[in-house]
Amino acid sequence: MIRIIDYGVGNIQAFLTMFKRLGVEAARARTVEELEGATRLVLPGVGAFDHAMGLLNESGMRQRLEEMVRVQQVPVIGICVGMQMLANGSDEGELPGLGWVPGRVKAFASTPASKDLPMPHMGWNDIQVRPEHKLFTGFEPEPRFYFLHSYYFDANNKEDVAATAEYGMNFDCIVSKGNIHGVQCHPEKSHHFGAQLLKNFVEF
Repeated sequence: MIRIIDYGVGNIQAFLTMFKRLGVEAARARTVEELEGATRLVLPGVGAFDHAMGLLNESGMRQRLEEMVRVQQVPVIGICVGMQMLANGSDEGELPGLGWVPGRVKAFASTPASKDLPMPHMGWNDIQVRPEHKLFTGFEPEPRFYFLHSYYFDANNKEDVAATAEYGMNFDCIVSKGNIHGVQCHPEKSHHFGAQLLKNFVEF
């Protein structure tokens, strides 16, 4: 059973609809009890980093999620701000992140190569993938995903980076460390590329 973590932000219904289209059983989880029995976890997120982290911390699910992901090794995928929450922290806020994938979230506007580009980075963009990675099984050449963000994940260890994209500079757009994965783009808005990525996450 896929459990989509519903802590107050993120388009839960869009993921439920996509998993239904893929023929995958999925349900939202608002409580610790509803997390039980999950074989995969989806951590969505939109908006500001501190707001999302604050809501997760207040949800009552944080400790159980730590146990499931870090101890029981349940696979998890963070999406958009959900990916950024995997980092140690963000230049957008002051709260610490989950720290599941070492790194920091930084502003495009703070980098010379991107600071004069329109913000947010919005629309379709090619990504450059590690072709041998299990998240990209069955992918067509030059996959394209939909993005909407002004901050990007900068992984401490580039071996944790599964894909990059370019917006004035190359940035880490998909990270993967053991059972923990994060995507900055929106698979639920990325047509067949997004569907294939979520299908791969469910099946590996």
